Amino acid sequence: MRLRVEFTTEPFDLDEAPAHALVAREVVEAAELDAVDVGPFGNTAEGAAGAVLTAVDTLLRRSLQAGATRISLQVNVIGEGDR
Repeated sequence: MRLRVEFTTEPFDLDEAPAHALVAREVVEAAELDAVDVGPFGNTAEGAAGAVLTAVDTLLRRSLQAGATRISLQVNVIGEGDR
């Protein structure tokens, strides 16, 4: 099974990326995922279910420790043709 996760961390700071956003980026970029798209208002990553779920667990734990006060995420099951 393949999964796609879309997430944002808050609070936002348009002048400088906050520590929790940098941590979230580090987590998804270091994970064994097939595709990662990091942007200022939302982030997307996809890959095998195990890799995505492990990354989400780490992302939640580390982002909260780094000061996130809210993390919004959506996880979708995707097929091979949904990329």
